[in-house]
Amino acid sequence: MLLESQYDPHWVSPWKRSRAASPPLWTVLVPFFNERDFLDGTLASLAAQDMPFDLILIDNGSTDGSGAVAATICARLGLTFTLLVENRPGKVNALRAGVKRTRTHLVATCDADTLYPRDYLRQAGALLARNGAVAGGAYFVAPDADAAAHAGAAKRMARAALLLPGQCHTGGAGQVFRTEALRRAGQFDALRWGYVLEDHEIMHRMAKLGPLAYGGALWCAPSPRERDRDSIRWTLSERLLYHATPGPARDWFFYTYLARRLAARRLTSDRIRERQVQAAPDCAMAVSQAA
Repeated sequence: MLLESQYDPHWVSPWKRSRAASPPLWTVLVPFFNERDFLDGTLASLAAQDMPFDLILIDNGSTDGSGAVAATICARLGLTFTLLVENRPGKVNALRAGVKRTRTHLVATCDADTLYPRDYLRQAGALLARNGAVAGGAYFVAPDADAAAHAGAAKRMARAALLLPGQCHTGGAGQVFRTEALRRAGQFDALRWGYVLEDHEIMHRMAKLGPLAYGGALWCAPSPRERDRDSIRWTLSERLLYHATPGPARDWFFYTYLARRLAARRLTSDRIRERQVQAAPDCAMAVSQAA
């Protein structure tokens, strides 16, 4: 792994961080592979956050110069950052590298093709404070979503979380964690889970340590792009079995049943480095259709 970093204790940002400022509460992890066309919007939305954070960018072996593009954008926006180059392919490896460098109490995993509202981290902190949650998630809407679309997405997520409180209801672009709990759970680890659907598997482990929280005020907006990840999604039968499997049996579901099936289809974590497309969470869609 190569490490590049840029740090300026006089960093000027929307929240005017200075040498005397207290350490931030949040670290934001942004893994990416060949995302130079989307990084500008994502980083601009993060630069506008209304509270301080540490930013760790993880270039997962890009071949299009995304790392240099990200560094240039951060310099223009006045964002202090650490840039890691993790050449072991796979989002799981990239996220693991980022968590190892995290020094804050809370950590958010963000995608390089997603836009975040100004109060994203503040709302995420409020969400995790609810009932001692160890992890939480945002709902997804289109960048141009109106109030009705937001209300509908929030309602679908709330319904799904109420019916299935110990499961994952959002993708990795909108997940937030207590860092200590994430590490106790084993964090992201390709030796434990080196397949796609790492966002569901990590929430399975987090749920063993405490409640998961999904709130109506936490949201993000994936950038519009072509859908081309159908080949690396799980099947309908696998999704239904996931929802039907009781908590005590979910180790079997992930590490015996699903891992064997994903391995047979060669759906390893590096497949996520294909063009990423955020779809509505499977559980939220199923609940919506059933309503």
